[in-house]
Amino acid sequence: MSAGLTRQQLYDQIRASSKEEVILEGMQRLGFWAKSEIMPSLPEMIIQKEGELRRELNQLLNEQGRYRNKQQVLNDMRKERMAAAKAKRAETKKRNEEKRLQRAAAWAEEKKKTILYLGEDVSAGLNKTTSNTEQLQKFGLPVLNDAVQLAAAMGLSLGKLRFLAFDRKVGTVSHYKRFYLPKKSGGRRLISAPMPQLKAAQYWVLEHILYKVPNSEAAHGFVPGKSIVTNARNHVGQDVVINIDLKDFFPTIEYKRVKGLFVKLGYSEQVATILGLLCTEPEVDQVALDGKEYFVANTPRHLPQGAPGSPAITNLICYGLDKRFEGLAKKFGYTYSRYADDMTFSTKGEAADKIGQLLWSVKQVVKEEGFHMHPDKLKVMRKGDKREVTGIVVNEKLSLDRETLRKFRALLHQIEKTGLANKQWGNGNIISSIEGFANYVAMVKPEAGRQLKDKIKLLMNRDDLKAQARAMMTGAPVPAAKEDNSPKKEDGNWWNVV
Repeated sequence: MSAGLTRQQLYDQIRASSKEEVILEGMQRLGFWAKSEIMPSLPEMIIQKEGELRRELNQLLNEQGRYRNKQQVLNDMRKERMAAAKAKRAETKKRNEEKRLQRAAAWAEEKKKTILYLGEDVSAGLNKTTSNTEQLQKFGLPVLNDAVQLAAAMGLSLGKLRFLAFDRKVGTVSHYKRFYLPKKSGGRRLISAPMPQLKAAQYWVLEHILYKVPNSEAAHGFVPGKSIVTNARNHVGQDVVINIDLKDFFPTIEYKRVKGLFVKLGYSEQVATILGLLCTEPEVDQVALDGKEYFVANTPRHLPQGAPGSPAITNLICYGLDKRFEGLAKKFGYTYSRYADDMTFSTKGEAADKIGQLLWSVKQVVKEEGFHMHPDKLKVMRKGDKREVTGIVVNEKLSLDRETLRKFRALLHQIEKTGLANKQWGNGNIISSIEGFANYVAMVKPEAGRQLKDKIKLLMNRDDLKAQARAMMTGAPVPAAKEDNSPKKEDGNWWNVV
């Protein structure tokens, strides 16, 4: 065995050439075969040539074997490529994951400083954070350039502001409690009452922004210092009174118009977007899936009826409409006023002959301003008719409908005799309804309203009626009232006050 070679190495060497060539090399190395320096001997040449031929033969056999098994060659090549591709993908995945983590960390850091996304269709302008300071100061509004300043002014964290304003097409949280109230004209009206956190934010917008912007002189609804009484007073003693109602007033005013209002006031795109989202909401379907409740938007975002800021926003958005109607009223010789979506024109004398011209022009303006007239609520009241404006009779002076007052007095008399059970006034809770109507009377006829309110207060101080009221609020069985037939000193006063 050759020195320094293991048995396996020796076998490998023999297979690579020939046994004779290995022995020859060993004998020459050990001196048993003299190695010719000039020319190898014939046996030596034969042995060496045989080794070379064997090596060439082995090489040819190996190559032939490879070509015979092309599929194996292809499989080997494919495995090599797949291994290389897998390694490359792993490297790419590692790099992408590192980049994703870096972006996530940067985004998390950015979210602490600003708001750049609030939903799929509303985030386009959130990168614009420059407000028109001069315009804002003109209205006396707080100068706010971005979400950070807005959140600080509202006393909210940036995360809380983002949560309240985020536009979700499908969500597990709703910021509104929704219920329906019956309309006087039939059908139902959707009321969307904001939950406490959003309600507080909306009140901030109302008090610090909306109430600071002047309304048109024609607006009387939800305007500090004005009421249905100031609205009706414009039309007392007129020969013709025309009442016009806008259809689907609040749903007509969608998010883009509300955001546009805040931009027009001077706020940056970012601030205006957030304010617009805080003040609008879509109607939703409540869907239960796998034991979990989801709220799925089924309309565009619009002003919800029941939110504190909605009426004030409508007044500002209707500023242009009011000005155009004031111009029409002046042109045709009419007086114009508006209470929310109830618009009234009135006149006397020759101008009463221009009703057709006025109404045609009014319809054009309503359409151009993006609203719709309610076809069933157009009412023209002429001399000799009972003429009403926002529920107040305006024939010769401000007064109330006598038949309605008679029914209300009869209701109070029945409550006094038999209690609150099975009594109804309006669409809401009986106690809130009668108190609300008494306040309404007080606005028109202060003394009459005061006496009605005193009568209600006297009734509700009775122990039996208090017990009935508590039972009605809790849903418990309503106890019987104690019938009181004793004469009362106030009977001769309150019953015929109006």
